[in-house]
Amino acid sequence: MTMALDPLFRDLNRLTTEVFGSSRVPQAMPMDVYRSGENYVAEFDLPGIDADSLEVRAENNTLTVRAQRHSRAAGESEVAYVSAERPRGTFSRQLSLGDGLDLDNISADYTDGVLTVTLPVAEQAKPRQISVGHGGGHHKVIEGGGSS
Repeated sequence: MTMALDPLFRDLNRLTTEVFGSSRVPQAMPMDVYRSGENYVAEFDLPGIDADSLEVRAENNTLTVRAQRHSRAAGESEVAYVSAERPRGTFSRQLSLGDGLDLDNISADYTDGVLTVTLPVAEQAKPRQISVGHGGGHHKVIEGGGSS
């Protein structure tokens, strides 16, 4: 059933892109998020993105990632696509961040089409071992009051 409907959805997506223009509507980007030691790591798939178009911002406990993929390489003459299946335009993703992250030390790296954003856990949010005291070493014996 899915195979039979696939051309319909492909044509509908193409028509929507032509009508609304892919550069006008920010598109989502595939993402994985995981914890590695004392960091959270978010990896965004952005193949073919010019690194200069990447924007990573942390503001008001929100991480915003924006990027652009243009229709053709800069400096090329006008082209007529025979097939255009790769999404183009502006890509955007926002993540709500908890209070337990160190927003001042977020780092980002773009390698081989993958944007990796590392979000360190804040010092105050890291687990701590708490020592348990033993009452200063004094033992008290509590005797029940009974009548004889």
